[in-house]
Amino acid sequence: MKLFAISDLHLASAANSDALAALPEFPDDWVILAGDVAERFEHLRLAFAAFTQRFQKVIWVHGNHELWCVPEEGNEPPPRGVARYRAQVDLARSFGVVTPEDPYPLWTGPGGNCVIAPLFLLYDYSFRPGSVARDEVVSWADARHNVCADEMLLDPAPHASREAWCADRCRWTQERLAELDPTLPTVLINHFPLREDLVHIPRAPRFTPWCGTTATADWHRRFRARVVVSGHLHVRRTDWRDGTRFEEVSLGHPRQWDQRLGMAHYLREILPGPAASG
Repeated sequence: MKLFAISDLHLASAANSDALAALPEFPDDWVILAGDVAERFEHLRLAFAAFTQRFQKVIWVHGNHELWCVPEEGNEPPPRGVARYRAQVDLARSFGVVTPEDPYPLWTGPGGNCVIAPLFLLYDYSFRPGSVARDEVVSWADARHNVCADEMLLDPAPHASREAWCADRCRWTQERLAELDPTLPTVLINHFPLREDLVHIPRAPRFTPWCGTTATADWHRRFRARVVVSGHLHVRRTDWRDGTRFEEVSLGHPRQWDQRLGMAHYLREILPGPAASG
């Protein structure tokens, strides 16, 4: 029994969708889908059906792409903001997928008991240089063509801003995590990195404001994280901070992974996983 993770499947791509169709079964294992599975509900349905057929348990968190307001099937206007988030949570639950709104499951497999905590926290533009004011972020990033498409496609309604939505999610999530059994370690899952020093994207150096919030920098210590799982950066890597393993588990766009290897090759083992190295 193992716990795997992968993110940024971007199933609008035919190559990525074909790779999902070819994914073998892992009937004894759990899998984390750490966001940016797809923009459209039809592709989310495809993903939830495929993964729940192949794995014992599926745990999913929203990425920013799930929240993009893009055309859907039929003529109905797509839901926006929190309404979109809630509709996708309902869709996931219809497949038995665990979401950030559900009770956190307890892992009792190899490596010992551990609470698996899917989070949805967004970002608040605090991952930016101190010399750049909040109202200058977009123009600063645009000078290097690094502005995130969220500025056009991610509606925070009914919140006044994305950072207000982020603050609300952080407050609510902290309360939930604080109620956990203090004797149990956790696996924290968030699409966006929890720490700014884990953002390594040299191809887009001014994209960082859309990558998380400094409010979560110490959550791996406060909430006893054995592993922290994230995606978003499309830079697969393992880092260690304070004895906690941080895993960036993106698949990415077709040019960013070797299609000859198949999707299974990019499933990252989270538990039991390797021993601490630093």
